[in-house]
Amino acid sequence: MLSRRRTRSPDGSMPLREHLVELRQRLIKAIFFVALGAVAGWFLYPNIIELLKEPYCQIPIEHRGDFGGPPGTCSLPFFGPLDGFVLRFKVAGIAGLVLSAPFWLYQLWSFVTPGLRRGERRWTVVFVFASTLLFASGAVLSYFTLGKALTLLVNIAGPGTVAVIEITRYVGFVMTMLLVFGVSFELPLLVVMLNLVGVVSAARLIRWQRMAIFLIFVFAAVATPSQDPISMSMLAVPMCLLFEAAILIAWVHDRRKARREDVESFHDLSDDDASPLDLTRSSLD
Repeated sequence: MLSRRRTRSPDGSMPLREHLVELRQRLIKAIFFVALGAVAGWFLYPNIIELLKEPYCQIPIEHRGDFGGPPGTCSLPFFGPLDGFVLRFKVAGIAGLVLSAPFWLYQLWSFVTPGLRRGERRWTVVFVFASTLLFASGAVLSYFTLGKALTLLVNIAGPGTVAVIEITRYVGFVMTMLLVFGVSFELPLLVVMLNLVGVVSAARLIRWQRMAIFLIFVFAAVATPSQDPISMSMLAVPMCLLFEAAILIAWVHDRRKARREDVESFHDLSDDDASPLDLTRSSLD
């Protein structure tokens, strides 16, 4: 027996049961796209691992322990017989999450849009593009920060020391940095979404501005795995700038929304004044 197609009300309201069914379907589709991306990441693993290894190769040779090659080469060891398989599986999974980001972000936006106006639902392409661009920008910034951060951390040990970094721990560290930067750069998009659905107003965001900036720096100090000042600053400063941009977008949206509501409800009229009538003639069939 085929299930009846659900009909949504114009304002996007649904019973709790239908919300849960909708969420389950969106999650299944998102997991499917992530799995497809993971399959692609499994075959692209040699290229991905070479790319991830590049920040480690920027560490000076005298502080870097290389194995399995001639002197001066850049290589990372692993010690367990299953470490290679676990590493490839982990890299493929994270690559699948990144490669399929436009698709599962679209599923996320589609789950949120029933609560928006029809005009606001047309922002789907803008949301997917902006979220993908922000995540990629954060990951790229983290990638170029890693080399300097690793060099700083290794050099702290002083002369006469060599860093022997196991590849699974190193890749886990790099992946965490990339994900932390990428996800953190989604903050302005989250703020704009909350403003669009009416949860947070621009006026409230402006009142929270100083506290938000302070919390961003605290978050950057805690979230970065290396916890060095270079990584913390490279994460916190762009996040603050993006948060300011989100406040500006929310302020513009609230002004347009207030102007639209004034026109629709005659907000500028007093209680004793009658609303104006449209006296233009209409044609009869």
